[in-house]
Amino acid sequence: MRSTAWQDKTDEIDERRKLALQQGGEIAVRKQHDKGRLTIRERIERVLDTDSLKEVGPIAGSGERAEDGTLSFTPANFVLGIGKIAGRHCVVAGEDFTMGAGSPNAAGLRKSIYTEDLALQYRIPLVRFHEGSGASITGSGGKKVQTLPGAVYERSRFESIARCLGTVPVASAAVGAVAGFPAGRLAASHYTVMTKTTSQILTGGPALVERALGVKLTKEELGGAQVHEKSGLVDDVVEDENAAFDAIKKFLSYMPQNVWELTPRGANDDPVTREAPELADIIPANRKRIYNMRHVVEAIVDRGSFFEMGKKYGPGQITGFARLSGYAVGIFASDPKHNAGSLTAAGAQKLRRFVDLCQTFHLPIVTFVDEPGFMIGPDAERDATIRHGASALISVALSTVPWMAVLVRKSMGLANYAHMPSGCHVLAWPSAESGALPVEGGVALAFRHEIAAAADPAAKRLELEDQFAALQSPFRKAEAFSVHDLIHPRETRSRLCDWIELVQPGLAHQLGPPQFSFRP
Repeated sequence: MRSTAWQDKTDEIDERRKLALQQGGEIAVRKQHDKGRLTIRERIERVLDTDSLKEVGPIAGSGERAEDGTLSFTPANFVLGIGKIAGRHCVVAGEDFTMGAGSPNAAGLRKSIYTEDLALQYRIPLVRFHEGSGASITGSGGKKVQTLPGAVYERSRFESIARCLGTVPVASAAVGAVAGFPAGRLAASHYTVMTKTTSQILTGGPALVERALGVKLTKEELGGAQVHEKSGLVDDVVEDENAAFDAIKKFLSYMPQNVWELTPRGANDDPVTREAPELADIIPANRKRIYNMRHVVEAIVDRGSFFEMGKKYGPGQITGFARLSGYAVGIFASDPKHNAGSLTAAGAQKLRRFVDLCQTFHLPIVTFVDEPGFMIGPDAERDATIRHGASALISVALSTVPWMAVLVRKSMGLANYAHMPSGCHVLAWPSAESGALPVEGGVALAFRHEIAAAADPAAKRLELEDQFAALQSPFRKAEAFSVHDLIHPRETRSRLCDWIELVQPGLAHQLGPPQFSFRP
């Protein structure tokens, strides 16, 4: 190639690009691999479609030439770019742990702050991989000399993070130790995942906790997977980083690019007329016996499409996504294996967040109802269950996306409003029963004196329970037009597929940012 007037500058571009790819250096990269973790560039390349990454600010950093002409270059320890997942554009970013343990240097901090603005500018989903401790007391990049504090007129760093949540899908993964600002950033996501053995999420690390509270704990004890799969901070705990990439891809497949678009219809080879005869006997005739609600959901939605979120947090409620005739829907179901499916404080918080997510991105909701009511007892009162429950009920009541409710078994009490907002299309199975209270509790409360006075209290209680159970027959609801139809369970899939086609045109009129009122 012939020499140009700018040959020295163009050569330096190539030199800086090469040095930036070295990240923290060969030794630091090897240490990262020895710990079973990938580098940030490896993570980004593996989650994206092959060769789709267009890095933003690839040679941001600091460079200096020695007297002998050797270039010393320290790249930004935050990698940012635009790529594609399943052919759709997204912003992807994350801390580079091989440099300063992910605590941002000056250029890394600037790229980090710009991440959400980039997603907002192009209205495309944001994927973040977090491994870092945030700011250091010694200053940006660990330097002992402190820079000036931020100006009073600076924009809040959390403003663009907040705006993203109401505009584009945000998925974040904890793929190492995450503390401080990166932990807050991870929590400010629509979908969060962490690896089982190589990641921890901490508001403050062990040294800070010991100094402030006198409690000595490891990172794993403070914020390991066994803590956060039940705390509600993450939606999924997966085996390794490859599983985290797959989970993020799966989540995004149910999401639109932004709130001004709908999720594309997926390919579907599962006939909409497929019946599920196995559902005829899945609900035990004995009302006190449980069954597998996930089997109910999986038998009805498009085969292999159910994607559950937050399985071990608020386990009495099942939330996730699926497809019907190729269309994405939110799934909410009661799980009778946990407190008979009662709505607990944790379950209510899980539900509210899920409904708000579906409302934000215009996803219709299908709910499979086996609801005995709010959880009761001293623990429930200490957890302020009714406060969190009211918040969930308000979220449901004010949602404008279409709802379909399938009454599988119980639909009882105040918590029943968590499943059926105004305009909800309601189908009932022959096993459905409804009332102000479950029969057993209602009889014990209303007839306690009569039962106690009976010659055989146990027999009297059973007699009354049978009497009032008959009054909760689904035929009474069908006769009163309290449901749209009473159906055979095997018909459920075809009914739901008919409904999802019917509601699709109306979703186009709901596009745009969400509007929520105050939640109690």
